[in-house]
Amino acid sequence: MTVLPRVTAAQRRARLVRRHLLAPSVRERSAEAVALALVGLHATDPATVFLAAAARMHAPTAAAIDHSLYDVPNGAPALERIRCMRRTMFVVPARLAPAVRSATVRDPQRHRAETLTHLRQALGWDAPRYQAVERAALAAITARGRATAVQLAADVPELSERIVTFPGKPYESRQRAGTSVLGVLAAEGRIRRDRPAGSWTSAQFHRAPARPLPHMPTTQAKTALARHYLSAFGPVTVDDLKWWTGWNLTDTRKALAATGAQAVDLDEGTGYLLPEDLDTTRVEPEPEPAAALLPGLDPTPMGWRHRDWYLDPDHTKALFDRNGNIGPTIWWHGRVVGAWAQHPDGHINHHLLTDPGSEARAAVESEIGRLTAFLDGTRITPCYRTPLERRLATHR
Repeated sequence: MTVLPRVTAAQRRARLVRRHLLAPSVRERSAEAVALALVGLHATDPATVFLAAAARMHAPTAAAIDHSLYDVPNGAPALERIRCMRRTMFVVPARLAPAVRSATVRDPQRHRAETLTHLRQALGWDAPRYQAVERAALAAITARGRATAVQLAADVPELSERIVTFPGKPYESRQRAGTSVLGVLAAEGRIRRDRPAGSWTSAQFHRAPARPLPHMPTTQAKTALARHYLSAFGPVTVDDLKWWTGWNLTDTRKALAATGAQAVDLDEGTGYLLPEDLDTTRVEPEPEPAAALLPGLDPTPMGWRHRDWYLDPDHTKALFDRNGNIGPTIWWHGRVVGAWAQHPDGHINHHLLTDPGSEARAAVESEIGRLTAFLDGTRITPCYRTPLERRLATHR
């Protein structure tokens, strides 16, 4: 009987701190380097991108992160905003974008067909009309260089027509036809989100023409994405990789096998590491004990399906909303130890769910000061509110 190499929870936490840049000695200088270390940054909440990057940078500024996201000195920004893993919006390094898109974006033709069916049922649009509206929207974006939804609706009134989504369901809502039309164009890589109309916390983005991404065969792309994920998050279980990517079990196992990953023994069962990382689990030095304040939907706490090795299960209810979205968290030495929130008057409230000791408490206060300096008066409210975050946001 083959005995698998053992990787303890403590070794995993030490590796997490190093690979996820959660100590001063391993921080990076740019948002692009942070995103590359983590494969991508969750971007459903625009503020998460900035806060997740800032927590891991030596000297973060909103202007520097904005530059990586939107400035195009060489014809393309350093970071791309893509709806990808689990149909969730991420910001990923431009160099990884082709693999991420090919590995995770569902068939664009199917998306287009489903959208046309929905608009036909809701508004009576046939294919010629849909195509005419789409051409008009593209022409308007091209003519303006970039445009907000309001500007596009002024140029193409059909984009303002209202449709009901999920009729009869508890989550029924009304949205503009433009949301669907622009969604297809973004999924096909023909347009992209440019700078927001307001501050870096705004969700009202301009749309701009997108540069075509190189095509990568799907199988090759899935292997590449699995390898990047293993490098950043490993050791991981099959369930972790399946959940994070949104793939089915067959594709997950094939991609994992194609990376050459080696099996290891974890508390959760069998996990996998890249061959080049297997021996380093025992010899890599532990990073210095360090605190970190991570935002809601940060890629680190959202990176694994099984979380008990860095998150006490008893704290889950306070830190997550009903849909599994995590709020702002406080970390100490690779473990979640508390939560934080910004009060309307600007100061940062925090609550420790366990007592990590005096050194940790002092480090947390230091990180609160660093975050306050980065915010520089900006007010933030997570788009997904959790029980503890709500309480801290109103606590004096």
